[in-house]
Amino acid sequence: MFKQLRSMDVCPALFECYSAETLWNDSHISQKMLELHLNPDVEPASRNRVFIEKSAAWMSSRFNLGGGFRVADFGCGPGLYTTRFSEQGAAVTGIDFSERSIAYAEEQARSNGLDIAYHRHNYLDFSIDQKFDLITLIYCDLCPLSPQQRKRLFKVFNRHLEDNGLVFLDVFSLNAFKKRSELATWGYRLMEGFWSEKSYYGFLKTIKYEKEKVILDKYTIVEENRTWEVYNWLQYYSRQALAGELAANGFQVVEYYSDVAGKPFHEDADEIAVVAQKIPEY
Repeated sequence: MFKQLRSMDVCPALFECYSAETLWNDSHISQKMLELHLNPDVEPASRNRVFIEKSAAWMSSRFNLGGGFRVADFGCGPGLYTTRFSEQGAAVTGIDFSERSIAYAEEQARSNGLDIAYHRHNYLDFSIDQKFDLITLIYCDLCPLSPQQRKRLFKVFNRHLEDNGLVFLDVFSLNAFKKRSELATWGYRLMEGFWSEKSYYGFLKTIKYEKEKVILDKYTIVEENRTWEVYNWLQYYSRQALAGELAANGFQVVEYYSDVAGKPFHEDADEIAVVAQKIPEY
């Protein structure tokens, strides 16, 4: 027991462990994630419905999403944005590696008569013979990725964008990092049964890596016959760090905002949203 408790307290090396497959494709957890996505009033998996409507309308106006404008939404989930983009007349592709989310998105497209191309795929390895005018990566989906994974993703973006094509994404800011605190907590059926349909005890340890501006929420789930862990990493950015990373990977920032609904940029915002343009010669 002592060794098990001690292991829960260990701080792993940065991005040493990766558990996204469990989070998005475990049969129980993926159902809980889908329920959170579709709940209009909560934000653990996606933003609330009012904000989604507002941001989708702003993006439609900003990028003129009509006339077959080609958009790929990476990490599209159950189609909360792809559906709205398609309704505006865009030619839309959605990519996500959650089987349950993609199945839901496809059913919604069929029900609404929308021609949306969905791909159930790990977007780090995504490759099709098609290019896009715009790639979106929404709800700070860049932040859970390691530096190596982010490089892979930017290569995918470069390969699938037209020359001078655009990327629109958001990240968590250093202001949000300052608000996070280290903690350790536990509970029976932590998060109201989110982690398993069986009886379990859940332990959460939040670790701040100050130098690198990374947060780890490390969950240890103890069931009767097994113990397993989930690692939720989040990279936080300054505006300069985000611009530098994009430039190093072939993109030039052309606009900054405080969210994906077009709120003017402010240094005190908890998020940074950018429009970045592909550098053709990269």
